[in-house]
Amino acid sequence: MEKLLTLENVNFSYDGEKYVLKNLNMEFYPGKVYGVFGKSGAGKTTLLSLIAGLEVTTSGTISYKGNDISKINRDEYRCNEIGVIFQNYNLLPHLTALENVILSMDISNLKVKDRKKRAYQLLKKVGLNEEKANRRVLHLSGGEQQRVSIARALSYDSDIILADEPTGNLDKDTEEDIINLLINLAHKDNKCVIIISHSYHVKKSVDKIYNLVNGKLVDAQK
Repeated sequence: MEKLLTLENVNFSYDGEKYVLKNLNMEFYPGKVYGVFGKSGAGKTTLLSLIAGLEVTTSGTISYKGNDISKINRDEYRCNEIGVIFQNYNLLPHLTALENVILSMDISNLKVKDRKKRAYQLLKKVGLNEEKANRRVLHLSGGEQQRVSIARALSYDSDIILADEPTGNLDKDTEEDIINLLINLAHKDNKCVIIISHSYHVKKSVDKIYNLVNGKLVDAQK
């Protein structure tokens, strides 16, 4: 199986002195769910930002399909190759669920014949019917908003899904539903899913567990 993403000797510092991340080495493959766990302030979100191309490594290399992402168009990379799911959803509240997903397709300039039809299909895939698809996001529950966020992340058919505390604001039953959605994206749709989390329920569900401790990644299953 060909790896999608590789981190080689990745270090990151905001000030050039104190390193948040130290000598990280990881490989990510399609069809797998990876969980990165650690205390608040451990650098989990920083790691996600580096993978998403929002930050640049202080040293070391992050490669997507063998290409150093610091040397490619990172805007295109973010718009087409990486889908991001946020704890706080990051949806436009004055738009409907459907409009949020279509807007994501517009931004990525996705070449699809009928974007509206595609958006309805994605929202149905994550468990939202047509009536809820046409509700403004403000009138949806937290779990429903997170489903919209997942549909949006899928809208341009990216290979990698990054989820930053995707169940942090949800009740237990809704959390399990969202975890199952993410697991199915990997196991059924062959996506590479990387979850940053504190959740025990996430930890028991992922294929590979890493703990981020003192800036270093520890493979919890070795």
